[in-house]
Amino acid sequence: MQDIHRIYHNDIGIAFQWKKDLQKGNSNIIQIVFRRTGFYLTVKEIKEFYRKIMVAKSHRCTGCHSNYKCDNVLLQTPSGKIDLAVTRAELTEIEDLVKGTLFQIELDGYIKNL
Repeated sequence: MQDIHRIYHNDIGIAFQWKKDLQKGNSNIIQIVFRRTGFYLTVKEIKEFYRKIMVAKSHRCTGCHSNYKCDNVLLQTPSGKIDLAVTRAELTEIEDLVKGTLFQIELDGYIKNL
C-alpha cells in the first residue's frame, strides 16, 4: 500500500492514485476499487458515476408482488458497456465511497489553492 496515495476508503472499497502516476504528473486519473472490480476514472467520470448511483437509488421495482421488495439493483457505470448488479446495501456503500472520494478531491483542491 506504499505505492498508492489513498483518497478515501470504506468497508466496500477504496479510491486512490498510484504514486508513480502522480510523480509523472498524471494526477487526473483516480482508481476506484470495490467488489473485486477497479475503475480508472477522471473526476468528471466520478461525478457522472455519482449521478448514476442516485438514479439507481431512486428506482423502485414495478414487476414484483406488492409484499416483495427487490434487493438487487442494476447500476450503470460511466462506461457505456458495463453495468453492475448490486444489492441495495452495496449501492449505499458505493454511494458513500464515490461521495467521499469527490468530497476529499474537492477539499484537497481547495486547500491546495489557499
